Amino acid sequence: MKNRDVTGKRAVKNTAIRVPGEILESLPGNLFRVRLENEHKAVAYLAGKLVQHKIWVLPGDQVTVELSPYDLTRGRIIWRNPGA
Repeated sequence: MKNRDVTGKRAVKNTAIRVPGEILESLPGNLFRVRLENEHKAVAYLAGKLVQHKIWVLPGDQVTVELSPYDLTRGRIIWRNPGA
């Protein structure tokens, strides 16, 4: 038997916040310190597709970071902006 809520509607999943940023430094454990568009700093890791396809991310690269609405200081790098 499937779990269903009383109203029959699904709960809306909290959406992540996507923000452009710049890699400041590489940290141990495949982590990166990123300066976000609004001058805040966050620690981010590479998304699985970037690791899978061996996309290199170096200090100075422009990236797109996906932040959780719960903790705006941690995130996931989902895109490396080519040619930036």
